Amino acid sequence: MKYLESEKFDLIPDGLNVSPHKPRILMIYGSLRERSYSRLLAEEAGRILEFMGAEVKFYNPDGLPTFDNDRSLDHPKVQELRNLSLWSEGQVWSSPELHGNMSGLMKTQIDWIPLTMGAVRPTQGRTLALMQVSGGSQSFNAVNNMRILGRWMRMITIPNQSSVAKGYQEFHDNGEMKASDFRGRIVDVMEELMRFTYLTRDNASFLVDRYSERKSEENKAIEAMNKADSN
Repeated sequence: MKYLESEKFDLIPDGLNVSPHKPRILMIYGSLRERSYSRLLAEEAGRILEFMGAEVKFYNPDGLPTFDNDRSLDHPKVQELRNLSLWSEGQVWSSPELHGNMSGLMKTQIDWIPLTMGAVRPTQGRTLALMQVSGGSQSFNAVNNMRILGRWMRMITIPNQSSVAKGYQEFHDNGEMKASDFRGRIVDVMEELMRFTYLTRDNASFLVDRYSERKSEENKAIEAMNKADSN
């Protein structure tokens, strides 16, 4: 990657035992415009992550139905999104800022990823990086609101984040991002995401182990035993 060819990223702490496969990162973006700057931003971040050694997959939200809780649960775009979330060890959310917030499409995608799928939690313990692109001056409304969502989804939302102002000025005609401080911040955020993913992905079950959930499972087991005995 021409922007980073002179850089060497040492992202794994000495002595840390990690899984041999590449970190699996899912990219989600919040606009369907033909020249969507949130998508271009996600694609740039994806190239940076691949350069750093990640396996990257993108979810294309075109065709995803409006969230309706259960009517469209079997829709192929819903199932694709949920399967990708289960596959991922980290995620990047990239949204345009619309009316001072993330886009409705961005929120719809997150709404379709449940906290639980049976005994499986498709987001809990995964790392998360947040980015936004604005048509005007820089703001942090979308990333700050997505941060609330990330915490609600029980994700390890990294401290760093990126907000790109006047996105229409920041990309070449071929979709690659121009060299700038904005792009430098994207590299910073992806580097931090990789570090956190290496640190946490093999210990996610330990990090998200909760007393209240253990107690709930214990109570369910006791109730099942009592029911069996009564029969």
